[in-house]
Parts: sequence; C-alpha cells; structure tokens
Amino acid sequence: MAEIKIEKKKPIWPWIIAVLLVAALVYFIFLRDNSVQVQNTTEIENSTSIDTTAN
Repeated sequence: MAEIKIEKKKPIWPWIIAVLLVAALVYFIFLRDNSVQVQNTTEIENSTSIDTTAN
C-alpha cells in the first residue's frame, strides 16, 4: 500500500496577532493626530510707567 502523508493544520493565531500588530503600527504612525498641544502662555504687560518728564 502507498503511504499517505497527513500534515497537521498550522495554527492561524500567529497570523491574526501579526495582522493586528501591523494594523496598530500603521495607526500610530499615519493616522494618529500629530498636532502638539500648545499651552496658552500670555504675558501681562506692565501698564505702570515712570514719568521721566517731571521735575
């Protein structure tokens, strides 16, 4: 009789994890909002002035 080689099915879980990791990498590189939040820093002008014309 002839021998029939039977191969076990390879698990699909490593492929699913690899696809999810690549998708997450693409999201963080290309689709993430790259705008930098700028803090509002306002400078208060000194409204008091010295009168140099007196005297």
